[in-house]
Amino acid sequence: MNDHTRFQVDPKLTTLLGENYRSSEVALKELVDNAWDADAECVQISLPDPMTGDPIVIKDDGCGMTSLQVNQEYLVIAKDRRSLKGDRTDRKFRQVKGRKGIGKFAGLMAADTMELQTWSTGEATSITLVRKDLQATEQDLESIPLAIQTATCPSTDHGTTITLRNLNQKFVVPSAERLKEIPVLDYGRQPDFEVSVNGQTLDVGDVPGEEHSNIISVEGVGNVNIRFTLSDNPIPSRHSGLVLRVCGKIVGKPYHFGLDSDEDVPAKFLKRVYGEVIADGLSDDEVTADWGAIIENSKGYQDIVACVKPFLKSAIQQKYKADYTLARARLEKETKRRLSALPEHRRPFAEQAFEKVMLKFYAESSDKIDTILSVVMDAFERTDYYDILEQIDNINDSDVAMLADSLSEFGLVDMSIVGQQAKARVKILDELDILIQNDNTLESVMHKSIENNLWILGLQYTLMYSNATLRRIAQDCADKSLDPARASKRPDLLLSENGWGHRLLIEFKRPNHSITRDDEAQAKNIVMT
Repeated sequence: MNDHTRFQVDPKLTTLLGENYRSSEVALKELVDNAWDADAECVQISLPDPMTGDPIVIKDDGCGMTSLQVNQEYLVIAKDRRSLKGDRTDRKFRQVKGRKGIGKFAGLMAADTMELQTWSTGEATSITLVRKDLQATEQDLESIPLAIQTATCPSTDHGTTITLRNLNQKFVVPSAERLKEIPVLDYGRQPDFEVSVNGQTLDVGDVPGEEHSNIISVEGVGNVNIRFTLSDNPIPSRHSGLVLRVCGKIVGKPYHFGLDSDEDVPAKFLKRVYGEVIADGLSDDEVTADWGAIIENSKGYQDIVACVKPFLKSAIQQKYKADYTLARARLEKETKRRLSALPEHRRPFAEQAFEKVMLKFYAESSDKIDTILSVVMDAFERTDYYDILEQIDNINDSDVAMLADSLSEFGLVDMSIVGQQAKARVKILDELDILIQNDNTLESVMHKSIENNLWILGLQYTLMYSNATLRRIAQDCADKSLDPARASKRPDLLLSENGWGHRLLIEFKRPNHSITRDDEAQAKNIVMT
């Protein structure tokens, strides 16, 4: 008999989805993303004062939802709106932010009760989600009745308001400053999407870091306002740089105003720049028709670049020098101690390596710099590390993947030992070649050179060995097969075997001796004997 069953959704899923966010501020940013997807132009977030018990309110002027949309779209868990409506929003053709269909539960991380009010096409709809009520029921989540209230409203009303009541007492009230820091990179420079927190609109100055501003008069353009922040942390490449804003509209993508090809400016520091250049004096005919880029041979634009570039460069270099000095001072004491313990001939090279590491990585986290410097100093203190790192420094780019695989399989020290063995074998081959080229080399010398290095003959001979018994056997065999009067002409023989009983017999001749048929017959006679 065939039975059928179905998936069951536990009501605790709402809590688990809410706990998907690492902080209340990140959860609230998800609700801002929802407003972006609703083609809103203004989002207002009101945070309560501590100890007041007031709610958090997120209000937007987006397209809103009808009761049908609330039922068929909003309340469908994990529904990806892109599968129904595409990657772009309906009215403003924005790139859709919401992808997993779980952002609706973000509010339940910060509060026990989430009230949704939304207005669209003459209909007002409201619904309330109470986390404790959902958790207390034994029904499946899809079986829990939710009361939806609807009413008529003016057809011009649109938007959504989310009210979060009974804030989670396990968390402190979300910080306005922290809340502004999280969405500012995405929305701080958007011309048609204004986000405010407690009445303060997001601004480039909300990025944590060192703020800079200047107003420069440019001939033919007028006043140009430069505002940017050198962030404490790297900024995603799609956001880093300065946007050019003309009459409230952003032209193209963020620029670095030519500093990305300036060798005097650390590339990693350019990734910390976030700001804008406001040049309302530029005319429309100096911008492409779609406002996707500035016309580069515009004289006004070139004059702006000439003014902005040195100001931006100076600010970056000052920050660079200050940060470099602090990072160097923090690590210099410990590094000097280890440098002083090195052999004198290695010390200058170690000091140069220290400087290189600091110049390249000083802007990284302290833990990362500490780790890199520790490995570098280990390389100078331990020969095995030094050898392998020297090879890494000289490696071809095409071999990097192979080296990475080897390091992950064997480890740094094991790889260094392999490297030392390889270097030793190369040296043996070089010396053996010198012996072969010398006509005065004796058989006994070649015998010694090869007896302990049978790997020269091939991988299958690596495990072969010679011992006293085998030497005696070879000697007795030669004594029996040769006339004692010709003892001086007795062949120099090497007889070895491996653990499987396979034997190897070598007769050595001087390099200046040409092999004859008599030599072949003699070798065969010894083997048969």
